[in-house]
Amino acid sequence: MKVGLLAAGGIAAKMAETLNGLNHPEIELYAVASRSAERASEFAKKFNIPVSYGSYEELAADPNVDLIYIASPHSEHHIHAQLCLKHKKALLVEKAFTANEKMAKEVLDYAKDQNTLVTEAIWTRYMPSRTIIAKAIADGKIGTPHSIQANLGYPIAHKDRIFKPELAGGALLDLGVYPINFAMMFFGHELESVTGTCVKSETGVDFLDNICLVFKDGKMASLHATAYGPADRNGIIYGDKGYMVVTNINNPEKVEIFDKDHQLVEELPLPKQVTGYEYQVISCLEALKAGKLECPEMSHQETLEVMHVMDELRAKWNIVYPFE
Repeated sequence: MKVGLLAAGGIAAKMAETLNGLNHPEIELYAVASRSAERASEFAKKFNIPVSYGSYEELAADPNVDLIYIASPHSEHHIHAQLCLKHKKALLVEKAFTANEKMAKEVLDYAKDQNTLVTEAIWTRYMPSRTIIAKAIADGKIGTPHSIQANLGYPIAHKDRIFKPELAGGALLDLGVYPINFAMMFFGHELESVTGTCVKSETGVDFLDNICLVFKDGKMASLHATAYGPADRNGIIYGDKGYMVVTNINNPEKVEIFDKDHQLVEELPLPKQVTGYEYQVISCLEALKAGKLECPEMSHQETLEVMHVMDELRAKWNIVYPFE
């Protein structure tokens, strides 16, 4: 499977580093495209990528490319996905999948029409840690779970992709998407209510989010995201017999189980990884080999449901991107 990178920014660099370190016999980092031929060429040299293109159209048209990783800003995913799907290229689309649910549905409907694989690159859904945490809950290690607290924060308010409304900026699509996915991975997608409050930047996008999800079975998730500075990134799943602390929901580093008396009773072993990005690419390979149009770790329906939650929050906060 030859992989092409659409865009040559920081997140594409992380994927390039991952694929170079993976040494998988069936996965090859083959091409990179940027709007600037010079930038694409420099990126290709840095990461030993054989082919570089100065336009996304050239990458999409290359018959050798099997999978394209879309690493452009949220605002561009919709148009870039459609460009690639026109050429029936399988897609791994960086989160947030698109800027809103309507755009997501258009991309997924087109993918179905083109009989082409598309999946969302929300890497935490594909990691082995997800299965390890879910099994610990199912095994009753914390008793019956009832609530989740999760947060994510980085000092990124100065970045274009965060403060510019035209890039679908704000903390929600960039950061809040992780606590939301963390809660829905372990408590499901059957929601009773979605509420929240945000603090906006001068440009009118959200920089600080407080989100509450209530599930139909009575469970609750309290979620926090901030672009102002670092948060501890922890996720805590509370049960009636104890609780589980996940260090770094963005890429779990440690999973600890505590009893009612706050005593550490167990630390769950996590496998070594290249960067954590590799699992979603391997999932794409397996899906392509099986002739599937979606990856089981993040179904199309689940992508739409997460987008719906974020749309609902933005509607409450009166945040509309200029292109919507």
